[in-house]
Amino acid sequence: GMKSRGVYEAPGMTILYDAHRAVEQLTMDRDLMHLRDRLAPEVAEMVYYGYWYTPKMDALMAFIRETQRPVAGDVTLGLYKGNILVQGRTSSKSLYDAEIASMEAGGSYNQTDAEGFLRILGLPVRVQARVNPRSY
Repeated sequence: GMKSRGVYEAPGMTILYDAHRAVEQLTMDRDLMHLRDRLAPEVAEMVYYGYWYTPKMDALMAFIRETQRPVAGDVTLGLYKGNILVQGRTSSKSLYDAEIASMEAGGSYNQTDAEGFLRILGLPVRVQARVNPRSY
């Protein structure tokens, strides 16, 4: 087939993309961002090949529309020697709450909760180690 060597640069879109991602980091939970990152190459390939009007693209676009509903906010960026630096961001839909995240007195984090959480989180690994012991 036909081959092409092209360099695609879109500095304006790169800046907008980074700003958008900064707001997504405030307004989307980790699992949803991981799923978005797994589906992004699929969407990009569909666009690249021109598969706009397919049921698969409809489903992917519905996912994108739903995930973007809470994504709104303000971002301050700094541009320096080809780098984009997020200098600040705010959103009324932010999932980050400094008071809840605080490990200082008055926050809702209780360090003793971590022990039980880690014990439960590690349970499948401990069972696997008992069923399939290893010697190194």
